[in-house]
Amino acid sequence: MSEIRVVIPTHLKTLAQVTGEVRLEVADPVTTERVLDALEARYPVLVGTIRNPETGARRAFVRFFACEEDLSHDPPEHPLPEAVVRGVEPFFVIGAMAGG
Repeated sequence: MSEIRVVIPTHLKTLAQVTGEVRLEVADPVTTERVLDALEARYPVLVGTIRNPETGARRAFVRFFACEEDLSHDPPEHPLPEAVVRGVEPFFVIGAMAGG
């Protein structure tokens, strides 16, 4: 198990009634899928806000970042960077901006 630091957007922090970073215990290998599973298990109110609850697909206007890399299009079972696994760097869930 690894303790992962997760940063979620303000509106999701409000929904989950948390402040600051969220720290989660995630089974190895640490993947985006496992981080999101742990986040939704701890905060069930977030189910459906980050990914489709039926398909598990990332919502269109949600992006994932870690170590200054966009991980949004990586397969959800792809291992996260070692710095995230060690808790040195956070995993970011970001609401994308759209419009003109």
